[in-house]
Amino acid sequence: MKKQSFLSILAASLIIASCGKNDKSAQAGGAPQIKEYKTVTIQQESATLNSDFPASIQGQQNIEIRPRVEGYIDKIFVDEGAVVKAGQPLFKISAPEYEQQVRTATASIKSAQADVSSAKLAVNKVKPLVEKGIISKYDLESAQYTYESALASLAQANAALVNAKTNLGYTTVTSPVNGVVGSIPFRLGSLVSSNTTEPLTTVSSIGNVYAYFAMNEKTLLNFTKDSGASLNQKLKSMPAVSLLLSDGSTYDQKGKIETVNGLINTETGTVNVRARFPNPKGVIRSGSSTTVRIPNEVKDGIIVPQSATFELQDKMFVVTVGKDKKTKNVNITVLENSAGNYYVVTSGLKAGDEIVLEGVASLKEGTEIKASNQSAETVYADLK
Repeated sequence: MKKQSFLSILAASLIIASCGKNDKSAQAGGAPQIKEYKTVTIQQESATLNSDFPASIQGQQNIEIRPRVEGYIDKIFVDEGAVVKAGQPLFKISAPEYEQQVRTATASIKSAQADVSSAKLAVNKVKPLVEKGIISKYDLESAQYTYESALASLAQANAALVNAKTNLGYTTVTSPVNGVVGSIPFRLGSLVSSNTTEPLTTVSSIGNVYAYFAMNEKTLLNFTKDSGASLNQKLKSMPAVSLLLSDGSTYDQKGKIETVNGLINTETGTVNVRARFPNPKGVIRSGSSTTVRIPNEVKDGIIVPQSATFELQDKMFVVTVGKDKKTKNVNITVLENSAGNYYVVTSGLKAGDEIVLEGVASLKEGTEIKASNQSAETVYADLK
């Protein structure tokens, strides 16, 4: 009996201990775990944010080189991509008939000069005879008319020679401007004329180059809203722009936005913009793909890292932390031309608000968190 009582007491003790242990485990497992998130207290910041726009390059002038006479290409003096000067020969067209025209016109001038000399002698011979009454005035007038006709023939022969030399000059095709030679679709022996569909080549004048790019209407308004009354004043007051080359390097010459197309593309909602860049060394070639970078000066603005935002139903939000350490989703609006890793906030936040920096998309509103406040110097370290 004593043994059974002891065993019963022991079993009951084990059951009570087990229940106590389970209660502690349940309490431990049911307690909510408060996660730690990095936050920052918003301050007004001044910075230069760059907006990048894909652009295509065109020479200041892209001139099609076409023949003005018919003939066979006898010589090609340049190669594709060569840098040429104004007046430099590009092609030689073989056209023997124009050389013959020059020779014929030269001979015609000599014949006309002889006729003029002969007619002049006749006038000089007849004139004193008329004065002495030996012959009538009619003979003098006739001689003078013959002389004037000879002079006209000489002038016509001179004009024919000038025209022949001009046509002969067209057989040497020269560059009208300083520039770079484009593709050359013709080869030696090709028959060409002024009616040939393709040009002999294209010479791009690249002393200055134009960068063409598209900008949406809202972005354009953001850049120009405080820059003057008229569009010309706005363009003049816009900052100098930079050009990023295809290798990622920055071109060493600054450019200027010169024109904005007056029509908005209804399909894309954008306007075409042209910036001019000096190209004294000929580094940039027509047809290149580049990027135009426009700086945007922000003074005492509310700037947030892009990683601290998320989008929901075409709206942008940040997560703020209240004094009770609970989160709240706040709708914000930002500048269209915000670029890089930051947004410039125009409404929704104010200085002194504390926002969560990471993991905001999966953070439910009203969640209690442990805020690990980061210094503004750390968060905005790469903001220039």
